[in-house]
Amino acid sequence: QVQLVESGGGLAQPGGSLRLSCAASGFTFASYAMGWARQAPGKGLEWVSGIYCDGSATYYADSVKGRFTISRDNVKNMLYLQMDSLKPEDTALYYCIKAEELNRDYVIRVAEYDYWGQGTQVTVSS
Repeated sequence: QVQLVESGGGLAQPGGSLRLSCAASGFTFASYAMGWARQAPGKGLEWVSGIYCDGSATYYADSVKGRFTISRDNVKNMLYLQMDSLKPEDTALYYCIKAEELNRDYVIRVAEYDYWGQGTQVTVSS
């Protein structure tokens, strides 16, 4: 069965950095776009970033563009999110997410993903 396991969350100061990782199993990782979503306290789900199957295309929400970098390793079945210049408003539970359709590009809506990890907490505070 599909499993997505996030790690790397924690406490960071404003302006600091964190790197999230997601270990994927149970499906052909290299055949699906992947992404990250987040949910801040008291707010709805927000799509954060997506990456095409082979890593050749990446997409970001305006709120994180220029600060976050998504990447993947199709040999290790790993997804990453490098988060730099963190802000208090980045505080949220971050989820690793798998696109529903095989080989689809430009997957930028939460509804287009079908599997989610358990989430890893990111807190940005001084």
